[in-house]
Amino acid sequence: MKKRAILSVFDKTAVVDFARGLLALDFELLSTGGTHRALTEAGLPCTEVSDVTGFPECLDGRVKTLHPAIHGGLLAMRSNPAHMERIAELGIEPINVVAVNLYPFAATIQKPGVSLEECIENIDIGGPTMLRAAAKNWQDVAVIVNPADYPTVLEELKAWGEVTRETKFELCGKVFAHTAHYDALINNYLRSQRWETDLPETLALPYERVQSMRYGENPHQAAAFYKEANALPNTLPTARQIHGKELSYNNINDANGAIDCLKEFGAAEPTAVAVKHANPCGVGVGGTILAAYLNAYNADPVSIFGGIVALNRAVDSETAAELAKTFLEIIIAPSFDADALEILTKKPNIRLLELPAIAEPNPKGAWDMKRVAGGLLVQELDTAGLDESKLVCVTERAPTAEEKAQLLFAWKVVKHTKSNAIVLAKGQRTTGVGPGQTNRITALELAIRYAGEDAAGSVLASDAFFPFDDCVQAAQKAGITAIIQPGGSIRDADSIAKCNKAGIAMLFTGIRHFKH
Repeated sequence: MKKRAILSVFDKTAVVDFARGLLALDFELLSTGGTHRALTEAGLPCTEVSDVTGFPECLDGRVKTLHPAIHGGLLAMRSNPAHMERIAELGIEPINVVAVNLYPFAATIQKPGVSLEECIENIDIGGPTMLRAAAKNWQDVAVIVNPADYPTVLEELKAWGEVTRETKFELCGKVFAHTAHYDALINNYLRSQRWETDLPETLALPYERVQSMRYGENPHQAAAFYKEANALPNTLPTARQIHGKELSYNNINDANGAIDCLKEFGAAEPTAVAVKHANPCGVGVGGTILAAYLNAYNADPVSIFGGIVALNRAVDSETAAELAKTFLEIIIAPSFDADALEILTKKPNIRLLELPAIAEPNPKGAWDMKRVAGGLLVQELDTAGLDESKLVCVTERAPTAEEKAQLLFAWKVVKHTKSNAIVLAKGQRTTGVGPGQTNRITALELAIRYAGEDAAGSVLASDAFFPFDDCVQAAQKAGITAIIQPGGSIRDADSIAKCNKAGIAMLFTGIRHFKH
């Protein structure tokens, strides 16, 4: 019996060559629509599916292959005599090879101004149905969803007259991975169109691998980087690397932290964020991006070594010259001018990333996810800003205008510092950062130690309330003049009393920002 192949592809890459190879192996070709035209225009004999089914394509092409003459040929198990006898009675011939790829749903939903109707029309029905049917019967049908697999199938057919069991099983897995991803894209798009804010009962996450890595956090851990389907243009996966070594696992994790912290400041003022091990080690604003970077650098000249710097302005030659003085892993900015690139690209290993929309905030309702063994924690991304109208001064002395400005600055930074977190600031920069401690007083003592002489006259931001008044005592001893914290401790009164005695102003925000 002559072998049959059905080819029905939106992406016609190499399909003519594949078809020609199948014909050379004495296959009969079946096809539909645009694929049939492409093959016949190439001079290849090809039977239209409608000639096999006895029904023309209908409903504007929505119905082409949904017919027992096709699906019986895909699903009949060759090892089952009853199956083979039945399809013979029905005049159905087995199909041995299937090459199908789907309508470009992902590309469609990314088009500016695309309508819901156009997106729905680009949901493929017949294609996934054929793929799943062929993959279910993988022992008997070689099913191809990626043109990159055409050569393997042809080589095995030429060598052994059939595709090996191992290859068919691998192709089967690729099909179900592809259709699962496709359905997840549709699910997430439809959910976005309904503006759902509740976390769904079942979760389908469409991600695509964009980079295999040498290793993960440590050399013994395998790792890869996956991009969210339709990632927003203000996020790290859409950044363009223009120089330097490939990004590592830790690079990406730290760079994401730097970008998130930078977004807190928007684009109003030139701002620079330096990050080390996922924590800000220096943040500065200034009249120019050079001044902002110098403020960030001077906040902690030791910790910035080997760190990541994110900037919300284009990098010019003066700023590049300063950046080049320090060993940095990554610099991320909206752009780099030609003179800046000439300076920075002299360092072969530094990674330069362009992200034009770096200062745009993350959307409300976006998700933050953490994998745990056997499960996944999902929450809304912490995009909550500070409502200044809800700030409460709880001390006898209110902060001065300058102190308040520095408190608001420090509050933006502490939000992106690992808990327990303390940030000290003055003069448009952080002076000390105390991240990730198991108790708050140790976090404060660490921040004071980093600040050194600059602690005097600084203000203090705490990501959560003071459980005791020991933090106020340490702040007074260091010369800190004002504090911002959520409040809400059963011992708030003790901290307020200590502040009043020390002449320290203190604001309560009513909102905390744990970051674990």
